[in-house]
Formats: sequence, structure tokens, C-alpha cells
Amino acid sequence: MKKIGAVIILLVVAAVVVLMTVDFNRFGKDNVYVEVVEPTEVEEDRLDNGEIMERYRYQQTAFDEQGEAVEVEFTAGKELRRGAYLMLYVKNENEVTSYDEVEWEEITADAQTELEEAR
Repeated sequence: MKKIGAVIILLVVAAVVVLMTVDFNRFGKDNVYVEVVEPTEVEEDRLDNGEIMERYRYQQTAFDEQGEAVEVEFTAGKELRRGAYLMLYVKNENEVTSYDEVEWEEITADAQTELEEAR
């Protein structure tokens, strides 16, 4: 009985660790690349305490690792640095779940070619 209890506790601890460390917004998603441009729209929401929150909406063409174009739309809580390169995590072909800033060298050659042509 003690062994079964120990195994159950170990499984529960392992499950908690996995849930705390795995970012499900990025796990198993496809990647596309964009160069940040000016936001398409700035949305302002007034909170109950009177504070104004801004969301920056971006709509632009991204390129997958093979250089294929994908139209994407995503938002950010702050204005992103123009000219920065982002790796977007997408599901269902163009639904952005998260993003990371990347260096030019981290982008695949096919995507780099398309990003240069899109400038």
C-alpha cells in the first residue's frame, strides 16, 4: 500500500511540474516570421478604476520556414519596436498564440528571402 501511495504522490508532483513549466501557447505550434511594422490599430479600454489600457493590433504578412506567405493578426500590450523580427507561434494556419523576438540569423533562409522582398 505504501508503494501505491508513493507512486500516486510522485505522479501528482510530476503532473504539477509539467503544468507549471510547459507553455501551452507555444507547445506544438507552427512558427512564422515577421518584421514588425507600425501597428494597424491602437485599441483603448478604460478600466473600472479609470486607468486606460492600450492594445496594439498588427495585421501583416508573415512567412513560414519554407517562405510561404501567411496573413496574420496579433496584438501586444505595448508598441513593438519597428524593424524587430518576431517568431510567431500559430495554430490553425494563422491564429497567433504567442511570439518571441528573434535575431535575423535565427530565421530560415527561405523566410529571410521573403522578408527582404516584402520591405
